Amino acid sequence: MVANKSVLLMPGDGIGPEVMAQAKRVLGWLQESKRASFAITEELVGGASIDAHGVPLTDAALAAAKGVDAVLFGSVGGPKWDKVPFEIRPEAGLLKLRAELQVFANLRPAKVFDALVDASSLKPDLVRGLDIMIVREATGGVYFGEPRGIETLPDGTQRGINTEVYTTKEIQRVGRVAFELARKRQNRVCSVEKANVMESGLLWRQVMTKLQQDEFPDVALSHMYADNCAMQLAKNPKQFDVIVTGNLFGDLLSDLAAMLTGSLGLLPSATLGAKDATGRLPGFYEPIHGSAPDIAGQAKANPLAQVLSLAMMLRYSFDMDEDAAAIEAAVERVLAKAGRTPDIAAPGRAVLSTAEMGDALLAELQAI
Repeated sequence: MVANKSVLLMPGDGIGPEVMAQAKRVLGWLQESKRASFAITEELVGGASIDAHGVPLTDAALAAAKGVDAVLFGSVGGPKWDKVPFEIRPEAGLLKLRAELQVFANLRPAKVFDALVDASSLKPDLVRGLDIMIVREATGGVYFGEPRGIETLPDGTQRGINTEVYTTKEIQRVGRVAFELARKRQNRVCSVEKANVMESGLLWRQVMTKLQQDEFPDVALSHMYADNCAMQLAKNPKQFDVIVTGNLFGDLLSDLAAMLTGSLGLLPSATLGAKDATGRLPGFYEPIHGSAPDIAGQAKANPLAQVLSLAMMLRYSFDMDEDAAAIEAAVERVLAKAGRTPDIAAPGRAVLSTAEMGDALLAELQAI
């Protein structure tokens, strides 16, 4: 059994608590089967924290996140909090967590399961076997750059300001993550920016080129403008292995790639930091889908992205590759033979609730 590891659960808002409940069942299976021992705690975040404490992330919750080996996160936001001040919106809690935990490399896999080839918006031959990893820089760029804000001009009109900023070190550290991942995959990295119209993009291209030459000459590097990358993902997605890009473009491209798989409800993500002196790797794990307030409380949410985020946590924070693979294989078997949640419903298949999908998954895991 793996030594005791500490995990903080932050279910959040909307469908977050519903899908997290199923991930907790998988954590329970890991412990009951003597595969691992976890010290599990839980904290409010986002709108739930605003309702309880008036802020999207309390100092106590942040301290708890900093004190554990990994954070398993649900989702935040919803129309209930649309009118709160911008600085305390639910998403501000998520952004603060990422910044304070110093997790900077967001890994977003886009993998098409064989059983769901027909669920993709593209023709089956374009997506069968698709397995892309998008590495998104998560703590820099236009989401964090200064100056920012809304100012009133002398004529009474207003101007909104956001600033795209990247430094050499920020680009290098996320680039290293991408190149290291590529070495374990097909050994290809495509770096994406807008070097033709943005100075930050030009620097990004220059730094990535030098990094590959100096440290990763064995990994093939190509460059692509972000708008062309979006087109290529829709036209011929299997040309890519690892895509590395900035915060804004990564946000957009990973959602586009997600829909190639058939459902956001199947896609996990990991956001990693740099190893500290003790070898500890900060890890923040969350499904790509949002809080989906339109289906919250209706037992319709697909919990598999949350469960697959847990599998990524096992792999990257705890070096439990075998257990992560077991969970991923169980998900694939469930998709092949069980009913499905409404987002991936198929003719002739029963429509399952969130908990029923969890039941099907647990049955597969317990059969191992």
